[in-house]
Order: sequence, then structure tokens, then C-alpha cells
Amino acid sequence: MFQLGKTIVSEEIIKKDFLCNLSACKGACCVDGDAGAPLDKEETGVLRDIYPKVKPFLRQEGIAVIENQGAFITTEDGEFETPLINGADCAYVIFDEHKTALCAIEEAYNQGEISWKKPISCHLYPVRVRDYTEFSGVNYHKWQICDDACELGEELGVPVYKFVKEALIRKFGEDWYAELEKVAETF
Repeated sequence: MFQLGKTIVSEEIIKKDFLCNLSACKGACCVDGDAGAPLDKEETGVLRDIYPKVKPFLRQEGIAVIENQGAFITTEDGEFETPLINGADCAYVIFDEHKTALCAIEEAYNQGEISWKKPISCHLYPVRVRDYTEFSGVNYHKWQICDDACELGEELGVPVYKFVKEALIRKFGEDWYAELEKVAETF
């Protein structure tokens, strides 16, 4: 681990390779697991605000869950997450013609309906950020469903931090990312 400003960063985001391979995993990270996508407090208001523009992109099951539970939920621990359909799929998941899970929020963004791409936790994946009082921990999250992404990243030589460059800049800024690149050159 190393420190960059007010972050403690795992060396794994530099040493591990990763490149999403949607043709292999079919977007399993959006439909597997037992919790919705983690949300920052500010993102809860954004989800509420953009819902009317995202709604036309959603599946009926997602609309039903969001209209019943809300654009987000609050966990027992007071954390915020996207709601789930039947305890599995994120309520914002849609599927393409190949049955690959995609994000309705991102689709609305791609089509120019909204200016917010998707929750930062989704954009950063497989990087997870945990905020503490004095600093944020920036870690690589290994999940078996992403083994194909690790293999493709290794084959093409794409380290995690380069795969999530746009998201890391969105979260921490250009200067932070430039410092991360300098550290990566020392490995």
C-alpha cells in the first residue's frame, strides 16, 4: 500500500491486470451478489432527479421495484444502495439482444438524456473506495465472476488503474491520477 494525498492505495490496482470482457461474463456483476451498487449520499439525490429520464430505458421489473422501494435504499447500516429485483438484479439493469446485462442509467447517458454516467462505485469497479474519517482506502476487489476480465487484461497488458482511469479521475481528479501514474512507473 502507498499514500497519495488523503488516500491509501493498494498496490494491486497497479500490479493486477483487468479489462471487462462482457462477451464472457454477460455483465454478471450487475445481477449477481446480495446487495445493490453502493451509493454516495450525493448520488441518492441524483438518482431521484434523473429517474424520470431513465425510466423509459428500464425493464418493467426495475420500474416496479424503484416505484415501490424508491430510487435507492438505505441498508440497516445506514449505507445507500441501488434496489434489487428479487434480491438479485440491480433495479437499473437492462439486457441487450445477447442477454448481456447493461445499465439503464448509462444507456440514458449514452443517448444524451442525462449528464450523469452511473454511480461512481459501478464506474470504478473492480476498484472499491472506502471512506474513513481522515482518508479513503482505494482497493482492488477480486471476484471470481471477473476471472475472464483478469485474463483479458493480462493478455492485453491493461492494469486495473488504466482500465478505470476515467472513473479514478472522476473520483479523485486529474492531479491525483497523474501522481498515481508516477507511482506506477516505479513498479
